[in-house]
Amino acid sequence: MKKQNGKLSNRIAVLRAEHKMTQKDLAEKAGVSRQTIISIENSRYTPSLILAFEIANAFKVEINEVFGYAPFEEDI
Repeated sequence: MKKQNGKLSNRIAVLRAEHKMTQKDLAEKAGVSRQTIISIENSRYTPSLILAFEIANAFKVEINEVFGYAPFEEDI
């Protein structure tokens, strides 16, 4: 099995600002704690696929408008 290498990025802080949404607001909509949202925003925690969809749904956008993935050079 190949080891996962790459970087997951997100636009949560930007989308929250555009939607005038606090971390607490987003956390409530996604069904998680504010600390979870903070950790995801700061790339300290990788959300499950279901949580990623919940976050995208909270903003009413597609998941790829919130999250991006870039493989490290050796994976290409």
